[in-house]
Amino acid sequence: MEAIKKEQMIPGRRAVLRVAAALGAVGLARLLTAGEARTPGRPATAGPPTGPPAAGPQAAALPGRPASYRLSPMTEFQPPGYRPARLPVRREPLLELPDLGRSMVLTFDDGPDPHYTPGILKTLREHDVRAMFFVCGEMATGRRDLLREMADDGHIVGNHSWSHPELPKLRPGRIRAEMERTSEVIERTLGRPPVWFRAPYGSWNRHTFEIGADLGMEPLAWTVDTLDWKSPGTGKIVRRVIDGAAPGVVVLSHDAGGDRSQSVAALRDYLPRLLREGYGITVPRP
Repeated sequence: MEAIKKEQMIPGRRAVLRVAAALGAVGLARLLTAGEARTPGRPATAGPPTGPPAAGPQAAALPGRPASYRLSPMTEFQPPGYRPARLPVRREPLLELPDLGRSMVLTFDDGPDPHYTPGILKTLREHDVRAMFFVCGEMATGRRDLLREMADDGHIVGNHSWSHPELPKLRPGRIRAEMERTSEVIERTLGRPPVWFRAPYGSWNRHTFEIGADLGMEPLAWTVDTLDWKSPGTGKIVRRVIDGAAPGVVVLSHDAGGDRSQSVAALRDYLPRLLREGYGITVPRP
């Protein structure tokens, strides 16, 4: 009789064990899922996204707008320091950058030029300083290696129009084309758009400010003009920089647009002198 009872209890025990095993599996699965959801740096929902990434607040703010260049950039996935396209529209360009402490900004326009730009880059590299290069699209499109060299050395590559026209004399559509084409060359070469713009000849109007802001660029002019484009002599270029040196000053020079050998030679002279006098040579933060 006792043996029969034992025989009858075996199926019952097996059923209990099966239920316990099933409950244990469910609990383990829940534990693993909960642990996965709480893992730092991982999303709470499993699986890859099913659609394209969101374009961020810029896209939401521009319903129905055409997808023309840089109107609604995808800011969420841009590298650190990327400036959104919608900037305030200024009424005049920045002439100096006073928030840099005892530092100055050296800028070079019209390039890149294979004869003069490499010499300027070499001198800047020797002294481990950064500068800004405002490039023309028609010069840059066939010399993208020099754009990459600028970026690799930590210099800022800015937009100086496509063909260096006097922009206020053009229709707004032509102004936009001049600026957009150059921004496209820079972005396709460096993987990021320019965030600074300088009008050729320092000639601005309302349309240049509006279009520049729409394309995500701040307008920068200069404080000290070396007049190197006149080829006044290396000594005069050096004196103009040294005499105009002050915190926040923006110096205008050129690395293309003519014979710029004096500009290259002058930089080799005045740059170490500025550093000895305690000036930092830097670039603005994006």
